[in-house]
Amino acid sequence: MAESSERAVVIAMDGSEHSTFAFDWYFDNVHKENDRVILLHVPEYRTVVQSPMVMADVSVITDLMQEEEKRIKDYLELLGNSLKAKGVGGKVKSCGGNPGEVIIRVAKEENAAFIVTGTRGMGTIRRTLLGSISDYIIHHSHIPVLVCRHKDSHKSH
Repeated sequence: MAESSERAVVIAMDGSEHSTFAFDWYFDNVHKENDRVILLHVPEYRTVVQSPMVMADVSVITDLMQEEEKRIKDYLELLGNSLKAKGVGGKVKSCGGNPGEVIIRVAKEENAAFIVTGTRGMGTIRRTLLGSISDYIIHHSHIPVLVCRHKDSHKSH
Protein backbone atom coordinates (compact mmCIF):
# COMPACT_ATOMS: atom_id res chain seq x y z
CA MET A 1 0.00 0.00 0.00
CA ALA A 2 1.35 3.43 -0.92
CA GLU A 3 2.18 5.97 1.76
CA SER A 4 -0.55 8.51 2.32
CA SER A 5 0.13 12.13 1.55
CA GLU A 6 1.22 14.62 4.16
CA ARG A 7 -1.38 15.79 6.64
CA ALA A 8 -1.10 18.84 8.83
CA VAL A 9 -1.90 18.50 12.52
CA VAL A 10 -2.30 21.49 14.83
CA ILE A 11 -1.44 20.81 18.47
CA ALA A 12 -2.46 23.57 20.88
CA MET A 13 0.28 24.14 23.47
CA ASP A 14 -0.15 26.41 26.48
CA GLY A 15 2.70 25.31 28.73
CA SER A 16 0.49 23.28 31.03
CA GLU A 17 0.94 19.62 31.90
CA HIS A 18 -2.35 19.05 30.06
CA SER A 19 -0.99 20.28 26.74
CA THR A 20 2.23 18.31 27.26
CA PHE A 21 0.11 15.21 27.89
CA ALA A 22 -1.84 15.89 24.65
CA PHE A 23 1.45 16.30 22.72
CA ASP A 24 2.81 13.02 24.07
CA TRP A 25 -0.49 11.18 23.55
CA TYR A 26 -0.66 12.31 19.94
CA PHE A 27 2.86 11.02 19.24
CA ASP A 28 2.29 7.75 21.11
CA ASN A 29 -1.11 6.95 19.56
CA VAL A 30 -1.98 8.92 16.42
CA HIS A 31 1.16 10.26 14.73
CA LYS A 32 1.93 9.08 11.20
CA GLU A 33 5.30 9.32 9.51
CA ASN A 34 4.17 11.93 6.97
CA ASP A 35 2.47 14.24 9.48
CA ARG A 36 3.49 17.89 9.48
CA VAL A 37 3.00 19.09 13.05
CA ILE A 38 2.20 22.70 13.91
CA LEU A 39 2.72 23.41 17.60
CA LEU A 40 0.56 26.45 18.26
CA HIS A 41 1.00 28.68 21.28
CA VAL A 42 -1.43 31.50 22.01
CA PRO A 43 0.36 33.54 24.70
CA GLU A 44 -1.45 34.91 27.69
CA TYR A 45 0.28 37.75 29.47
CA ARG A 46 -0.20 36.35 32.98
CA THR A 47 2.09 38.49 35.11
CA VAL A 48 0.94 41.72 33.47
CA VAL A 49 -2.74 40.94 33.91
CA GLN A 50 -2.39 39.53 37.41
CA SER A 51 -0.07 42.18 38.79
CA PRO A 52 -1.55 44.65 41.30
CA MET A 53 1.05 47.17 40.13
CA VAL A 54 -0.33 47.46 36.58
CA MET A 55 -2.05 50.78 37.30
CA ALA A 56 0.89 52.17 39.24
CA ASP A 57 3.87 52.67 36.99
CA VAL A 58 4.61 52.48 33.27
CA SER A 59 8.13 51.18 33.98
CA VAL A 60 6.64 48.30 35.98
CA ILE A 61 4.38 47.43 33.05
CA THR A 62 7.35 47.60 30.67
CA ASP A 63 9.41 45.30 32.88
CA LEU A 64 6.53 42.83 33.22
CA MET A 65 5.99 42.81 29.45
CA GLN A 66 9.69 42.11 28.87
CA GLU A 67 9.57 39.24 31.37
CA GLU A 68 6.52 37.80 29.61
CA GLU A 69 8.17 38.13 26.19
CA LYS A 70 11.22 36.26 27.49
CA ARG A 71 9.03 33.54 29.04
CA ILE A 72 7.16 33.14 25.75
CA LYS A 73 10.37 33.09 23.69
CA ASP A 74 11.86 30.43 25.99
CA TYR A 75 8.70 28.34 25.74
CA LEU A 76 8.65 28.55 21.94
CA GLU A 77 12.28 27.42 21.89
CA LEU A 78 11.35 24.48 24.13
CA LEU A 79 8.55 23.56 21.72
CA GLY A 80 10.94 23.70 18.77
CA ASN A 81 13.34 21.41 20.60
CA SER A 82 10.46 19.01 21.34
CA LEU A 83 9.71 18.73 17.61
CA LYS A 84 13.38 18.19 16.81
CA ALA A 85 13.62 15.48 19.48
CA LYS A 86 10.69 13.66 17.82
CA GLY A 87 12.39 14.00 14.44
CA VAL A 88 9.27 15.25 12.67
CA GLY A 89 8.61 17.95 10.15
CA GLY A 90 6.63 20.94 11.24
CA LYS A 91 6.88 24.28 12.93
CA VAL A 92 6.17 26.25 16.04
CA LYS A 93 3.74 29.11 15.68
CA SER A 94 2.71 31.83 18.13
CA CYS A 95 -0.30 34.07 17.57
CA GLY A 96 -2.06 36.50 19.86
CA GLY A 97 -5.78 36.65 20.44
CA ASN A 98 -8.60 34.61 21.89
CA PRO A 99 -7.12 31.08 22.15
CA GLY A 100 -10.12 29.17 20.77
CA GLU A 101 -10.57 31.52 17.83
CA VAL A 102 -6.85 31.55 17.05
CA ILE A 103 -6.58 27.75 17.13
CA ILE A 104 -9.46 27.39 14.67
CA ARG A 105 -8.13 30.14 12.39
CA VAL A 106 -4.62 28.64 12.28
CA ALA A 107 -6.04 25.17 11.59
CA LYS A 108 -7.85 26.63 8.56
CA GLU A 109 -4.76 28.54 7.40
CA GLU A 110 -2.59 25.43 7.70
CA ASN A 111 -5.21 23.22 6.04
CA ALA A 112 -5.01 20.93 9.07
CA ALA A 113 -6.58 17.47 9.06
CA PHE A 114 -7.37 17.76 12.78
CA ILE A 115 -6.64 19.63 15.99
CA VAL A 116 -5.17 18.14 19.16
CA THR A 117 -5.67 19.86 22.49
CA GLY A 118 -5.51 19.06 26.16
CA THR A 119 -8.14 19.91 28.70
CA ARG A 120 -7.58 21.47 32.08
CA GLY A 121 -10.39 19.44 33.58
CA MET A 122 -12.40 22.34 34.97
CA GLY A 123 -15.46 21.46 37.02
CA THR A 124 -18.94 21.95 35.59
CA ILE A 125 -19.63 25.26 37.36
CA ARG A 126 -16.30 26.85 36.46
CA ARG A 127 -16.56 25.67 32.85
CA THR A 128 -20.12 27.06 32.64
CA LEU A 129 -19.08 30.46 34.00
CA LEU A 130 -15.71 30.86 32.28
CA GLY A 131 -16.12 28.70 29.23
CA SER A 132 -13.56 26.22 28.07
CA ILE A 133 -11.14 26.53 25.19
CA SER A 134 -11.54 22.85 24.32
CA ASP A 135 -15.36 23.24 24.36
CA TYR A 136 -15.06 26.26 22.07
CA ILE A 137 -12.82 24.37 19.64
CA ILE A 138 -15.13 21.34 19.57
CA HIS A 139 -18.17 23.48 18.82
CA HIS A 140 -16.59 25.78 16.24
CA SER A 141 -14.06 23.62 14.42
CA HIS A 142 -14.52 22.68 10.78
CA ILE A 143 -12.33 19.58 11.27
CA PRO A 144 -12.09 16.77 13.84
CA VAL A 145 -10.79 17.69 17.29
CA LEU A 146 -8.95 15.30 19.57
CA VAL A 147 -9.27 16.40 23.21
CA CYS A 148 -6.83 14.54 25.43
CA ARG A 149 -7.86 14.31 29.06
CA HIS A 150 -5.14 13.13 31.38
CA LYS A 151 -6.26 10.01 33.23
CA ASP A 152 -5.55 11.65 36.62
CA SER A 153 -7.36 14.94 35.90
CA HIS A 154 -10.81 13.37 36.36
CA LYS A 155 -10.13 12.41 39.99
CA SER A 156 -10.68 15.97 41.21
CA HIS A 157 -14.34 16.06 40.05
